[in-house]
Amino acid sequence: MSEPPIVTIIIPTRPGQADIPAVAAARALDYPADRLEILVARGRQPAVQRNVALRAARGDLVYFLDDDTLPDAGNIRRALTAFQDPAVTILGGPNLCPATAPPLEQVFAVVLGSWAMSSSRARYSAVGSRRPTSEKELILCNMMARRKEILAHGGFDEALYPNEENALMDAVQKSGQTLLYDPEFIAYRRPRPTLRAFFKMMFTYGRGRAEQFRLHPTPGSALNFAPPLFCVYAVSCVIGAVLIGGGYLPAVVAWAGALMALYLFLAVVQALRGVPRHGFVRSALALPLQVASHFVYGLGFWRGLTTRLKSSGGKTATEVQLDSTKT
Repeated sequence: MSEPPIVTIIIPTRPGQADIPAVAAARALDYPADRLEILVARGRQPAVQRNVALRAARGDLVYFLDDDTLPDAGNIRRALTAFQDPAVTILGGPNLCPATAPPLEQVFAVVLGSWAMSSSRARYSAVGSRRPTSEKELILCNMMARRKEILAHGGFDEALYPNEENALMDAVQKSGQTLLYDPEFIAYRRPRPTLRAFFKMMFTYGRGRAEQFRLHPTPGSALNFAPPLFCVYAVSCVIGAVLIGGGYLPAVVAWAGALMALYLFLAVVQALRGVPRHGFVRSALALPLQVASHFVYGLGFWRGLTTRLKSSGGKTATEVQLDSTKT
């Protein structure tokens, strides 16, 4: 009977951070300790840190975790069944909000896992069954991949943060390899702790998506313009309402307001659909945040269209400290 493959856990973190919950969770994975390697990459640019760890890894498979991600103990054994198919290069699943998280974070989780987030909701909620997918349903804080294939694609684009994994997955899929989503490949990770931090995250996601589009445009990128165009539309509705009140614009502009009313109506319907699962209070609190998230993400996207892009992440391999921990 052949030995199971070596799996390397790669965890980027900041310099000097002592408490790394993902390390303890990785040690508790249901997998032979002598076939498991844990690499902690310390630095200030996660794409660079992951690339350094990738080149140093011994594992045939690499499992990417954020430093605060807590994977389910059976994830590796579950993933191995998927990687029996040689076409599968990347497998990922949702990162769920722990039941012990504070109430506000539970509301953020409702927003992120709602239909309002389109296909990316699968990153924060277990959706459907195991299936081939696109980069829009996978997230880097809970993702396993074949190391050699990832290196063959050049690793992560160090000019991008976030969205370095999205550009890589686009390249993997374009080459004919398979991305797989498994709703039972679960990890737990708390959302942002404050409203300000949550909106900063949404803004950053929008900026990262725009920068990815500029560096690696694909046909699927067209859908990413929906939130920024929504921003333009929302501002136009406000300006139009003010001007109509002053009698400066014809009534046809009011139809634009009708579309906004339809959008808000659908948002309410979406919130009501979530009541049986999340309760009335969480669903009600999530409703305005869903609308605001679209707007903030769109603003971030517009910002990302004007940022100065770099050919690299601005960090060198010598600025990354790599620690190998024992299981």
